[in-house]
Amino acid sequence: MSTTDLIAGSTQPTGATGQNDLRSALKFITCGSVDDGKSTLIGRLLVDSKAVLQDHLAGVQRQGETDLALLTDGLSAEREQGITIDVAYRYFATESRKFIIGDAPGHEQYTRNMVTAASSADAAVVLVDATKLDWKNPSMELLQQTRRHSLLVNLLRVPSIVFAVNKLDAVEDSTLAFTNISAALTAFALAAKIPVKAIVPISALIGHNVVDAKPGWCGYDGLSLLQLLEHLPATPAESTEAFAFPVQWVEKFSSSSDTTQGRRVFWGRVATGGVQPGQTVTVLPSGQNAVVAQVLDHTRQPRSILAGHSAGIVLDREVDVSRGDWLLATDTFEPSRELSVTIAWMDDEPLIAGRAYWALHGHRWVKAKVKRIVHKLDVNTLAEEDATELPPNAIGHVELSLQEPLATLPYARSRVLGSLVLVDTASNKTSGAALIL
Repeated sequence: MSTTDLIAGSTQPTGATGQNDLRSALKFITCGSVDDGKSTLIGRLLVDSKAVLQDHLAGVQRQGETDLALLTDGLSAEREQGITIDVAYRYFATESRKFIIGDAPGHEQYTRNMVTAASSADAAVVLVDATKLDWKNPSMELLQQTRRHSLLVNLLRVPSIVFAVNKLDAVEDSTLAFTNISAALTAFALAAKIPVKAIVPISALIGHNVVDAKPGWCGYDGLSLLQLLEHLPATPAESTEAFAFPVQWVEKFSSSSDTTQGRRVFWGRVATGGVQPGQTVTVLPSGQNAVVAQVLDHTRQPRSILAGHSAGIVLDREVDVSRGDWLLATDTFEPSRELSVTIAWMDDEPLIAGRAYWALHGHRWVKAKVKRIVHKLDVNTLAEEDATELPPNAIGHVELSLQEPLATLPYARSRVLGSLVLVDTASNKTSGAALIL
């Protein structure tokens, strides 16, 4: 697949998407290695799209020049060290679309923050710093963190991935640099089976090809980065799967309530499928069945609700349901205690077989024991290697044994039902993101 093929296919929505997806706000993240220009890129998007007030812009002046990175790097530690530590979200809009940007950290130490941002993103812009690469060599090696972040956003099923080759204004031959770096990125994406929407040359500092296209620059005549983002589809709701609903809050009305006749209302967000009055549901973990008597939307108006939207569900009889329980389509799911998962390990301590963690699925906590580490992924060669442990920031295939059964789907089918968060039982630190195979 050539760079031209990637770019040519980048402006068309894929799958069962359409104009509704293009009208929706696009939530995207920037990621890549440290100092590749992620915060500066977001600052450039905000400034050139006129989403920054003058007094805010004046506050990021340093020695007479505007430091665009400071528009997102707001923590004092970030400004002191010149690196992004936590995810910062910013909002802006063009005439055709609204955007939510997540500025993810590039340092290995903060991989967990990047994974958190990517887990709910519609798109990811992976920045590549041309000045850090041997751009004169067509067979150059990409930076390890560029490869790791690309693998992670693909594992996390971010629908649209765009490579942005930055700082091309700072190399001697920008056209040759973009050609060779594009070839290296394309080869890596093909080997790792990462579907890439486009590879775009940019200069975040100067603004080349970020908001307005610069035809012919670096031998590229495609859309600017912002124009590409305007054409990317939002993530479609998982409404074609069977109904699944994680209970987040239980509300008790008085017996005089006209809307619920005194029955409890179970609030949450529909994970998959849809819910309407009259359908039978099963409560997990109790296994009891009940019929949906009423469905309320976020304004407490009765109507059917599809995946991705908040709902209040009233059952036809009193059933023991608490926060963390699931309401599921009856006779559809087969809860299991044994799971095979891909794990992005983010703890400072390595993952070893035999250890137990808390696993969070929806709003439900269960104990999970690591049965076996099947293999570890080498982010450089993409080879699956035998391993007895997963070091920090590693990606691997692991088998888990749960204390209680969970109703799950493969992550390839459902982001909500197919994911777990592993938490250290002693420190309560987020240790890993598990994607169910």
